[in-house]
Amino acid sequence: MSVLYKDDQEDWGTVCLKYLLFVFNFLFWVGGAAVLGVGVWTLVEKSDYLSLLASSTFTVSAYILILAGGLVVVTGFLGCCAVIREQRSCLSTYFFCLLFIFLIELVAGVLAYVYYQRLSEELKQHLNQTMTENYAEPGKESITIAVDRLQQDFKCCGSNNSHDWMQSVYISSKLSDNRVVPDSCCKTVTLHCGRRDHPSNIYKVEGGCITKLEQFLADHLLVIGAVGIGVACLQKKE
Repeated sequence: MSVLYKDDQEDWGTVCLKYLLFVFNFLFWVGGAAVLGVGVWTLVEKSDYLSLLASSTFTVSAYILILAGGLVVVTGFLGCCAVIREQRSCLSTYFFCLLFIFLIELVAGVLAYVYYQRLSEELKQHLNQTMTENYAEPGKESITIAVDRLQQDFKCCGSNNSHDWMQSVYISSKLSDNRVVPDSCCKTVTLHCGRRDHPSNIYKVEGGCITKLEQFLADHLLVIGAVGIGVACLQKKE
């Protein structure tokens, strides 16, 4: 009788363990989907601005999150197989993968946090130079498109202000055709509208595009850092 009772207890314990692991896998998948989604969202939202950044840290952080999210799908499947088949070797591999993904997400979060700390300084040093030296230059089409989109999306003109364009290679060249700012500075973009830099015609934003881009990137970096470190810590606790 005691042996039978003991067997029932073991069976009940095994069933409970299976259910707990399935619940854990579900939560794991949800966390992975969040990580993958944030990584993809970050790359899609700011893909045009990549050429304006001196450092690739921001991009690397997003790609690491995408890698971690993809691994979650595979690892979750492995976990389910391990629970169903009750194979210790699969379970060992599963927990090793969990540790690996935890480390990846932690790295992405830390990278995002570190880059956030020096983002402002990088933009101040690099953005003005990129815009004034590379805009509309041969072979720099991606930068030209990024700058035009930046000025239109954020309703700004120049890195610090519209007068920055007076120092640019583009405005000094014949290609500008007497423009004082690129047409993308205009509130209503039309051909040659950049010939007049009156506030009624172009965007005059305090702090220029640096302030706008810094805020945009900072918001994304905070999300990357929070999701990366947050999900990693949740996985560790589980």
